[in-house]
Order: sequence, then C-alpha cells, then structure tokens
Amino acid sequence: MRKPVSSPVVRPQLLAVAVVLGLVLLPLAVWLDLRNLSDQTLHAQASGLSSVISDIRGYYARNVVERVINAPDKTRALHNYHDVPGAIPIPATLSIELGEVIGAKEGIVAYRFVSDYPFANRAPHELDDFESRAIERFREGTGADAIVSETTGSFINRRVRVAAPVIMGEACVACHNAHPESPRHNWQVGDVRGIQAITVEQPIAANILSFKYLLAYLLLAGAAGGSFVVLQSRQARAMRRMNAELETANSFLATVSMKIAKYLSPQIYKSIFSGEKDVAISTERKKLTIFFSDIQNFTSMSERLQPEELTDLLNEYFTEMSTIAAAHGATVDKFIGDAILAFFGDPETKGVVEDARACLRMAIEMQHRLAELNAEWRRRRSLQDPFMVRMGINTGYCNVGNFGSSDRMDYTIIGAEANLAARLQSIAEPGSIVVSYETFALVQDFVRVRRLDPIRVKGINRDVVPYVVEGEAAEAPAGVFNAYGNGMNVFIDIDMLTDGDAQRLKGTLQNAMAALASKAGPAPQAE
Repeated sequence: MRKPVSSPVVRPQLLAVAVVLGLVLLPLAVWLDLRNLSDQTLHAQASGLSSVISDIRGYYARNVVERVINAPDKTRALHNYHDVPGAIPIPATLSIELGEVIGAKEGIVAYRFVSDYPFANRAPHELDDFESRAIERFREGTGADAIVSETTGSFINRRVRVAAPVIMGEACVACHNAHPESPRHNWQVGDVRGIQAITVEQPIAANILSFKYLLAYLLLAGAAGGSFVVLQSRQARAMRRMNAELETANSFLATVSMKIAKYLSPQIYKSIFSGEKDVAISTERKKLTIFFSDIQNFTSMSERLQPEELTDLLNEYFTEMSTIAAAHGATVDKFIGDAILAFFGDPETKGVVEDARACLRMAIEMQHRLAELNAEWRRRRSLQDPFMVRMGINTGYCNVGNFGSSDRMDYTIIGAEANLAARLQSIAEPGSIVVSYETFALVQDFVRVRRLDPIRVKGINRDVVPYVVEGEAAEAPAGVFNAYGNGMNVFIDIDMLTDGDAQRLKGTLQNAMAALASKAGPAPQAE
C-alpha cells in the first residue's frame, strides 16, 4: 500500500486569530475611509466655495465698484448698464452674468439664472426639461422656500441639480411694469420671475481613492481568502486521497479479518477484534466443560473412499457440527483430523452449571443431526457406512489462553481434565455420549444416564466414574423416537415423514423386528 500523503494543516488558533483580525480591521478601515472622504469633501466644498466667492468679488469689483467710482453723474441700476456710464446691473442682470462667470470655469459647481420672460433686447434663455418643469411647478403654487431637485448620472458619474424660485418683490414689480423693454407690464408681488439652478457634478471615479483603506483591506482580505481557499482545496484533495487510501486499507483489513475469522472461533475472533483480549502469551486457570468427539473407523473409511469424496463429507460434517456448537455458545478449539475439541466457559461463560448443560445439549443435538446427515448421505451419495461418532464430556480446571511463541501462538486449553474428556470419548460406544461424574453432578436433573465401571486416567490420582447418557430426563415430544448405541442409531420424527417415507419406514421396522425376534437377548428400548 502507498504511504499516506502528508499535507500542511491550518491550526485552529491561527484561523481564530485571522478571523478576529478581520473583524477588528474592517470597521477600522471603514472609519478611516469615512474620515478621509469627509476630509476630501470638505476640501472640495471649501475650494469650490472659495472660487465662487472670488469670482463674485471680482465681478462686483469690475462691474459695480469700479463703475460707481468712475461714474460722472448719479449712479443708476440698469439691465443694460454696459451702455450707460456709471450704471450698475440690476439683480436679475447680476444673477445672469454671475451664472455666466461661474459656469465659465470648469468645476463641480455650476449656476444658472433663467426665465421664460427675457427682456426684449436680450436673447431668450434655452431652458432644459428640468428648468421648464421647475418653473411650471413653482408657478402652480409653492412657497418662497420651496426647491425642486433632480439626481441624474451614469455608472461613472453623478449629478445633482437644485432649483429655487425667483420671487418678484415690490421694487422689482415697479421697475418691470414701468420698463419699456419688459416682457410683461402686469407683474404682481409674489409672481415667479424665473429660477436660479445650482448643479453639482462629480465623477464617481474621483472618490475611488477616498476608500483607499477599505480597498486595501478588501485586497488583503481577498488575498487571504484566496490563499485560504487554495489551502483548503489542497487539504481537501489530500483528505480525499487519504480517505481513499483508508477505504482501501479498511477494505483490505476487512477482507483479511474475514479470512482470519475462518481460522478462529467466533468468540475468540470477537474478543480479539473488540479489544477485550490482548494478543500476548498469557493464560489463566478456569473451570471449563470440555467436549471431545471422534468418528469411529475413520481410518478404514478413508481407505475405502476417494480423497475428494471423503474431504467433502468431512467438511460438511464439520460445518454442521460447528454451526450447532456456535448456536450453543461453544468455543471450538481445533479440528484434529476427524476429531473436534471444544469447550465452554471461556472467553464467554454463563456459569459452570449452565455451561455444562449447554455442552450436553450441544452433544445431543449433534448426534441427532448426524443421524439426519447419514440418511441424507445414503440418499445423495449412496454412502453405505454411516458416520458413527463417540463423544466425551468432562468438567474441571484447565489452563486456557495463548500458548506458543511471540511470533506464532494458539488459543487453546491444556491440563489433565482436557485429557480426561478425550479418554471418555475413547471408551464411549459409537453414537453415544459419555460424561464424567463432575459433569453429571451438574446436569443430573437434566439427563438420564447409566453408570459405567470406574477407569484410571494418567495424570489424575483418582478413579474416574463415567456415565453413558441414555437420553434427556424430560419425555420426548409425542411422535419423536430416538435410540443410539453400539450397532444402532435411530431417530424418528413422525410429523416430518411423508406418506411414502412412512410406508418405507414401516417395512424397514417390520423387517428389523423380525430380525430382532430371532436374535437372542432383549431388544433395545426406544426412548
């Protein structure tokens, strides 16, 4: 497998510091830009106002003060003051010419004094839509303090226009109504003579640098965000790569573990992979119930059958027996040729009494299942010689745990009590179960037994009294008959028989009864 790819990881502390700095610097940048914008606006307004005042002062010096000083006679206020020595402009003329003076200079402020009633000797004013609408609105009835505004512009430029009415006073009414060139002679006080419009225009681009701190912040934030995105993308790719490698490794380990599980008892496999047991050389002394079984005449049977056929039979037998053992909670230690070694009490136990009962139930069920297998093998494989299995069960203290070397070990049991289970199996009749007194004492209310002669076993300094299990203490269900021993292995369940099987069994039993009648000695009792 490939080695995992390492990648830089952003520390949470650094990310937190970056977020805090971002939150602190943003309002600071906005405040600096607002202050800068205010400074620039104030400077622009001050400069524009200074320029307007300078233009008005210059206009007043040239067209008013200078003419009054140079006037030979009495000074008069006239609209055509240029043509009369010493005359000064009337307010309307002053406003018109001031607008021309201010508008002649390029700047952000423009001023116009316009009317739709010009004097006869003057060119008419060209009014745009805004000015026409303003005059019309003012004449419809508004106060002297009313204004009309308009905001226009484009994506890169903005313009604000403000218009105020020019209201006729008493002096203006008297002058206009008496003047021969006046466009009207019926002016009244309060009439709207025209409007004065101020236009302020400024390109948006001119204020871009007003937000230099915010722009700098955004550039830095964008660079930091871009770097973060790139780093996160790299980390995401690295994580996907690592996850893919982990999935591959996990899949490989799962496959390997499933294969290893085939070589271990389910309880051992579960305890190792769940961490309940360490894979180390260690043992402990426990009271176990040990089961040992062996097939009668397996060596001679292997000489008569082909290796492939014998292998199939043995594997099917082991599969069925292992399934029954797992169902009852047995730990299958190993298969020794055609023998099975299993025990109850480690790594899981339900107590010594219940372990012994479970072991005996397992042995009885194994014998019943073997009878069914023999019938199936005769039908499917034409097997004439059935498998006859001897079983021995003992309860006692053994050393259980991991035995072996640091490189290779085996989970098993050792002790004289394990040897006794094998010896009890060896004295059992084919198809029978033999238990020791220690096991019988735990299950005596559960089974019916027959006592055998005491035996001596190497490593045990006492006589061992074996007991042959003849059946369960409880009555068998109605319609179920079983009997097993040397030369017989009978299991009949009436409810499971078909009509054809029942007829064949009836003929077989009649022939068996006739044969037994001619044989000396009592017939075996069905259970």
